[in-house]
Amino acid sequence: MTSAPLRLLFIGGTGTISAAAAERAVALGHRLTVLNRGVSSERPAPPGTKLLQADIRNPAEVAEVLNGREFDVVADFISFTPEHVAAAVELFRGRTGQYVFTSSASAYQKPPAHLPILESTPLRNPFWKYSQDKIACEDFLVRAYRDEGFPVTIVRPSHTYDRTRIALLGGWTDIHRMREGLPVIVHGDGTSLWTLTHADDFAVAFVGLLGRPQAVGESYTITSDEALPWDQVYRLFATAAGVPEPELVHIASDTIAAHSPELGPGLLGDRSHSVVFDNTKIKTLVPWYRAEIPFAAGAREIVRWHDEHPGIKHVDHDFMKLSDQLVQWARRPI
Repeated sequence: MTSAPLRLLFIGGTGTISAAAAERAVALGHRLTVLNRGVSSERPAPPGTKLLQADIRNPAEVAEVLNGREFDVVADFISFTPEHVAAAVELFRGRTGQYVFTSSASAYQKPPAHLPILESTPLRNPFWKYSQDKIACEDFLVRAYRDEGFPVTIVRPSHTYDRTRIALLGGWTDIHRMREGLPVIVHGDGTSLWTLTHADDFAVAFVGLLGRPQAVGESYTITSDEALPWDQVYRLFATAAGVPEPELVHIASDTIAAHSPELGPGLLGDRSHSVVFDNTKIKTLVPWYRAEIPFAAGAREIVRWHDEHPGIKHVDHDFMKLSDQLVQWARRPI
């Protein structure tokens, strides 16, 4: 691990992965500053964090609150377009030893030509504009590194969750349906593999690469080693919810999208393909990193937290209706 405390600036700091990374960074003794708009969050900054309030989309406002300060590392969790990262390069050029851009593993080739997915896998996702914009951000930052030595490190997380995030198509509505004995729709045939990574595990690898000169100019996939069939993901949630055997009804992703265009085709396009990652590269840089939280434990944590906060257990009646329609469609006489 890095021995000396680092001066860190996290842009964002209240999201699923950034909040976990903030907790990890402070626990290791780093001097953390978080810059965001100061909007209330269910994930407050850890004690000892210096808070700066500004809108990152207003460079003049950010420059004023930073007041010329320099950082060993700037970690950007909330840039989503080339315009965002272009503004960040202007802000932090010459003021940080490392700029860590949080991209997305959804930027990798879809569908993948081969598995597992590596950092060398081409970046191409024709399904989802979010991923296309992340690719464009990466292209801009790589050019900045090559042309002027801008010290970028690119991180690509896959589906990362914490206790607040339900990795099901219908969210809490699906768990509600399971507990009510109602059938639950699963996209595809339920056998495609999906990688789910707990935010606390992600944070170990992410904070481990901060302040490392050898990471500059490189990209890293940070994921769990566990790839589960979607049927098993649903069954693990059912077990956590006290449902011995959920009734799963398989529906083609295209059919779901045809009945409900707002669900796809982008997200459903991703979900209909297996994603299995080789994360050897990050383990080589951060040799103590191992994803230690299996999704069975993660599902129990998620369901328990929601049961303890009944006010957020939202049942989407439109999704209830859609589920019933799709089940009826699947069971129609042919």
